[in-house]
Amino acid sequence: MPAVARLTVCATVAGVAVWASGPVAWADFVPGGKGTGSETQVQGDQHDQKISATAGAVVYDRSKNGAGRSAGPVASVTAWTPPACYYAPKYSPDQLKAYLEPIWEAESTGYEWDAQQRDKYVNGHPYKDFNKDKDGEGYWWDSYVTPGRAGDPGALDCDKPIFWVDKGAAPPADTPQAISPAVLAELAYNEIRVPGTEVTLAPAGATKVNLPTWAWLDGARFRPVSVTASVPVLGISATTTAEPVSLKIDPGTADAETYPASGVCAIDGGRIGEAYAKGKADRTPPCGVKYLRSSGDGSYRLRATITWKIHWTGTGGTGGDLPEGTFGSTQDVTVQEIQAVNR
Repeated sequence: MPAVARLTVCATVAGVAVWASGPVAWADFVPGGKGTGSETQVQGDQHDQKISATAGAVVYDRSKNGAGRSAGPVASVTAWTPPACYYAPKYSPDQLKAYLEPIWEAESTGYEWDAQQRDKYVNGHPYKDFNKDKDGEGYWWDSYVTPGRAGDPGALDCDKPIFWVDKGAAPPADTPQAISPAVLAELAYNEIRVPGTEVTLAPAGATKVNLPTWAWLDGARFRPVSVTASVPVLGISATTTAEPVSLKIDPGTADAETYPASGVCAIDGGRIGEAYAKGKADRTPPCGVKYLRSSGDGSYRLRATITWKIHWTGTGGTGGDLPEGTFGSTQDVTVQEIQAVNR
């Protein structure tokens, strides 16, 4: 049985009043909308709002997220990934009619399928006339694809036909991807960005064979970051927070020793490692590396990776933990032989 051909667009916005520019206007996100391609403003009252371009889309507040050119997304330390698709409000009765009737009139999905769809949404089995008599009392829910996941096979998992949910009612139990505080928390995980992890080394520039090299990160940059995801029309939200817990150093060669021996530097009092200062030359660095062989004419690729503990809180006192995530980067380290002077 053929599926209804449809274009699914997930609009990512930062508030109820939204600006969108470029070849696609906000009106294009609404079935039946007449997008002009020009800049379009959409506004609405989140307390008493009919379905609109922004209503079913997830709204992200990234004001407390990591920033900067070196910032990047965390990768789960497990096989878990945030959902590639989800269900949320998308149409009013009039909008669903404006979306489906042109498909039926084009007969692109076949007479039998079109007739079944008309029977379902128009003739009362189970919905009558697109539920126009319930306008303002609920929404037609449909699938959205999570931004950046359009090519993911999981984006095809949300294949349930368009369904109606009354305001204040729970979506059907057989739709685990239906938007909820827990799903919003997972979507917010996908939006988390954390600082880059290039460590400061001492000695800087080039280090020496068998000389302990101190490593540390600017603690001010590695504070908790968070993203809040919400669906204003439903009055639900979730905030996902990532907190740094450790730094792992991979020297880039087996001919090296790390401090501590595990290569994992715990975060202590908000600090990651300890900055080198004059007078510490005879001390063992709490976080660092000692190279046992010269890098010759090249350099070693030291990799520094931060592990982030991730948890969330949401509407109705909900919350919990999500899989830890990591983000790392590499940097070149030149290691030279110590030059001895023969007399």
